[in-house]
Order: sequence, then C-alpha cells, then structure tokens
Amino acid sequence: MNLSLLSRYAFFAFCVLFTLASLPFLSLHEWLWPFTLLTGVLSLIGIGDLLQTRHAVRRNYPILGNIRYLVEGIRPEIRQYLLEGDAEQLPFSRAQRSLVYARAKNEGSDKPFGTLSDVYQNGFEFISHSMRPAPLSDPCGFRVEIGGPQCSQPYSASLFNISAMSFGSLSANAIRALNQGAKLGEFYHDTGEGSISPYHREHGGDLVWELGSGYFGCRASDGRFDPERFAVQAASPQVKMIEIKLSQGAKPGHGGILPRHKVTEEIANTRGVPMGEDCISPSRHSAFSTPIELLQFIAQLRELSGGKPVGFKFCLGHPWEFMGIVKAMLQTGILPDFIVVDGKEGGTGAAPLEFTDHLGVPLREGLLFVHNTLVGSNLRDKIRLGASGKIVSAFDIARVLAIGADWANSARGFMFAIGCIQSQSCHTNKCPTGVATQDPLRQRALVVEDKAQRVYNFHRNTLKALAEMLAAAGLDHPSQIDAKHLVQRMSATEIKLFAQQHVFLAPGELLDGKIEGEFYERMWRMARADSFEPYPV
Repeated sequence: MNLSLLSRYAFFAFCVLFTLASLPFLSLHEWLWPFTLLTGVLSLIGIGDLLQTRHAVRRNYPILGNIRYLVEGIRPEIRQYLLEGDAEQLPFSRAQRSLVYARAKNEGSDKPFGTLSDVYQNGFEFISHSMRPAPLSDPCGFRVEIGGPQCSQPYSASLFNISAMSFGSLSANAIRALNQGAKLGEFYHDTGEGSISPYHREHGGDLVWELGSGYFGCRASDGRFDPERFAVQAASPQVKMIEIKLSQGAKPGHGGILPRHKVTEEIANTRGVPMGEDCISPSRHSAFSTPIELLQFIAQLRELSGGKPVGFKFCLGHPWEFMGIVKAMLQTGILPDFIVVDGKEGGTGAAPLEFTDHLGVPLREGLLFVHNTLVGSNLRDKIRLGASGKIVSAFDIARVLAIGADWANSARGFMFAIGCIQSQSCHTNKCPTGVATQDPLRQRALVVEDKAQRVYNFHRNTLKALAEMLAAAGLDHPSQIDAKHLVQRMSATEIKLFAQQHVFLAPGELLDGKIEGEFYERMWRMARADSFEPYPV
C-alpha cells in the first residue's frame, strides 16, 4: 500500500513541497523563479485533479494522470504521421491521400521502383490490358447524357463529379472553392441536403440540388414540402438536376439534427428554418410513403422544375424495397431520370459508430443489384446510374463503371483536394484546414482561388489517368469498360474476372418468369409497388 501511494502521489507531493520550500529563497536566487512557477502551476493542477469527480485516473494520479488524456488526444495524429503504413486505410490510406494531393497540385504521381502492393494478396484487383492498346482519348469527351424519355431538359454530366456535401457541414470557403473548381472543369457540384447557399451561387458552377427529408430550401413552416418554393429555386439555370436523398451510405435510415446553437443566420436563411431551434432532418420523407407515391413525387418535381432530370440517391438496404420501386415504375410508367447508388463505405460529418460499421450494403454489391434489377426489368437503357462511396482514383472509377455505373461521384476525394488532412474532427467545428468548420477564423485559412484550381486539377488529372488506363485496355471510351476487363485475386492460386464472380441478369429476365438466380427470384416475388413492406414468401 505504501509503495502504491508513493507511486501515485510522489510527483504531486514533490511539486507542492518544492513550491513551498523555494518561496523564501526567490528573492535571493532569481534562477529559482522558473522552477517555482512551473511546480506551482503543476501543484494547482494536481489539487484540481484531486477535487474533480469526472476522471478516476486523475484523482488517483494527480498531475501524471493528465498525460493519458494528452496522449489520447494526439493519438490520431501520431498514428497518421508516424506509425501508419502507406496501405492502411483509416479510412483512406496515405497512398490514396498522397495521390489526390499530387494531382490537385499538378505534381507528378508517378512512382519509381515498382508497386508497393502485394499482388498475391487475396482481393488484389487490376485491369487486364490489351496486346493492341487504343489511341489515347480526350477526357473532355467523357460525359454522360442524363435525362430519360420524360425529361425535356437533359443534362450532359461529366463522368466524375463532386458528391453531396452541405453548407453547414462544410465551410463557406470550402463551398466556394468546390463550386469554382466545378465551373472551371465543367462538372457538377452536388449541394447536399443543406440546400443552395449563396456560396454555391457565387461562381456559377453546375449544381445538382439534393432534396433530403427536411426539404431545406423548399419547406413549409411545418417542415413539409412546399411546391411553390421548390419551383422558384429549381428554376435557376445553375440547377441542372434534382436528386431526392432517400438514404446516405454512412448512416442509412438515420435522421440528423443540427443543434440550435450551431444554426447561424446564414444556415437558417439557406435552409429556411427558424433561428433558435434545432434543425431536424427526419429519418423518413413526409412527401411519400410507398414506391408509387415516390414516383408520383418524382413526376411532380420534374414538372415543377420545367422538365429537368429528377432522380434519387440511396444506399441499398432491403432488396425488395428497391424492386418494389421498379415494379412501381412498370405499373405507373413514371421513371426517374437517374439513380445514384451510395455505398456504406461513404463518408459523413458524424454518425453513430454502429451505423457506419454495421448498416447498409457496400457500393459494389448495391450497385450491381440495382443495375441487374433495371436490366432484368428492361429499364436500364432509360435510367442512368451514378455511384459514390470511397472513390478517389481512376481505378476506383473504372471499377464501378465495370459493374454497371454510368458515372462516379466523390466527396472526400475533393475534400482532400481543397486541403483536408483526414484529422477526423469534422463534427467538432475545429477542422484544422478550414474545410469542415463554421469558425470564421479557421475557414479563413482556406484560400478559395488556390483551392479551386486544385479541385480543377484533381478532376482533370484523374480523368486523364482514366483515359490512359482505358487506352491500355484497348478501349476508346469509359462506356466500353465491362466486367470482363477487371480481375480480382481469389486465392494464392486463382484469379477471376469480375464477369466470373458476379451474377448478371439478362434483359427482361425478371419479367419473363425465367429467373435463374434464386436470390433475385425470391426478392422479386417479395417486392410490391403499393408498399415498402414485402409480400410473405
């Protein structure tokens, strides 16, 4: 017991005794002042540790117990900068971040001496190349026409765009830089569900207006959808498409709340919410409650917007629910112009750990299921598919194109381009680079003109790398890449093409009653157009 007490309180006792013992000698020995001041401050800290009731470690180890909290506070930085391996994805690896930084700064991303990847590790992926490479294509031609037969204002979108990130989650300067970069590169900038802020409009970059369950920017006083306010906003020439957010990969099925103390006047005006109240994003929409009602809402938005492309974004959950939406398309004849599939690996400012780790379907499986369902119902050629979820490189884009996507979106990739260092402090309002904060002094560090150029560079150089990969595979355009072009290692002695690994439905297979895959057959029987509830099977 005596030894235990000595180890716990010895340093605190030394500081107190040294402070008291040295006080009488301060006038005689000036060199004592710094030491006495230091031990005096530490003694006060130790007394505070003994009196506080929140932390048992500090009560048992006054002064020294604080070292634990100090080290714990800087642990992410120590790990990221000193201990983390190049390939450790937490959530993005150093190699991935370095690639984005290099391309954003227009620096060479070439690597000497060969790959650092273990090409014999299970899961290693690559593109098979051709003995007869194709001529290099111009990345400026990598565009996708979005707008089905019911759309009168189709939009030509870039193959690579900025995914949904709201003003409020990101700073004003971050929004400015992203939108100016999108304007320079002629690609779109998704507003996120926080609506269209003045900072989205400053530079005139193309916008996709995301409509979440809070209907920010077009909500009535009771929080429901307001058609008149929507029509006014949607009429802006800058708004190219409307995207209904059904769910988000990082926290599907989870609502959101911006506490009232964080609702600034700017955010309140942008979102159309009152000051002094919590800003609530419900977990579900109030404008519809069945697949048929969702499609009727899509038709309403398309009419109110003057015929602009309208679609929805979601992370796949219950498979029968999406198949129910497809059955509703067949029953009503109403089609969305596009669908964006978000993977559970997608990012967010903040979410419960259980949601980020254990809810939602990963992008590859979700995208493939959506693609197959549309193919099997003869609707794939009428609806465009986007994909989002941890996409930062040309190979990431090629991988989702090979299994059904028409284009790709990236959020965190463009955050890296404007200076994000993955400090993972997005939810604290203390972002060290001014990207994810509303602190005016912190966001002042983000110089808009410089970062906008980096956004443009990252987009341009990534598509240039994609063009080079496609040429090596003997392809002229991204639309030609297929599941037979990508390969994955299954074991130490076996590799398989994506085409061998995955089930691909034939056109109309869900309609003719000859469904070969048991899973698709069972989910199709469970799906219903009049409800998200399944039929029992």
